[in-house]
Amino acid sequence: MKHHRRNYGQYCGLAAGLDLIGERWTLLIVRELLSGPCRYNELLANLPGIGTNLLADRLKFLGQCGIIRQRCRESSKLRDYELTEQGEGLREAVLALARWGLGMLDQPAPGDIVRPRWAALAIEAILDPSRAGPDEQYEFRIDDEVFHVSVLGGQVTVGHGRAAIGHTLTLTTDSVTFVKIGAGSLNPLEATLTNRLVIDGDEEAVVRCSRMLGLMA
Repeated sequence: MKHHRRNYGQYCGLAAGLDLIGERWTLLIVRELLSGPCRYNELLANLPGIGTNLLADRLKFLGQCGIIRQRCRESSKLRDYELTEQGEGLREAVLALARWGLGMLDQPAPGDIVRPRWAALAIEAILDPSRAGPDEQYEFRIDDEVFHVSVLGGQVTVGHGRAAIGHTLTLTTDSVTFVKIGAGSLNPLEATLTNRLVIDGDEEAVVRCSRMLGLMA
């Protein structure tokens, strides 16, 4: 589908992709929706600085491109934005870019904002499914939000909300601490000793979870 926007005019897959998602803020909108459907006001709150007109413009364009769609919540007139199957296809690329970007992070500057959903993205970016152990679930309580990691038949998924069944361990921390751990600028042991990271659960499960997240050899 052709759109009346500037494009690179190059017959190349990367250029074609950037024609659609290369503009400022676009991939950050996708980042938000990778964690689950969002209302317009939630997107606006989690993207400080974008401005309502620019957000509306980006959402309209992504909808025209078939990357996102709107849906009505059950028993409500409220509408959510969510990724289409085509939009979900960006997950691997966004996670790879986030993983690369974590290595570029230094200490947060004054005024830098961090959200629990971004810490959850860091979890998904750094985990290594090949190091997954037996079927179990880990619950992550980051600031005032809860996420879970499920290991099932060697497949690992990260979800918003509490684990559906009894979880093996609970990890409690704040967004900044977890992003720092993911970036390698804060040692998990140091975070534990200073109570910025609290892990409650079976010792062997702690080791399995830590290995899967690359926090220990």
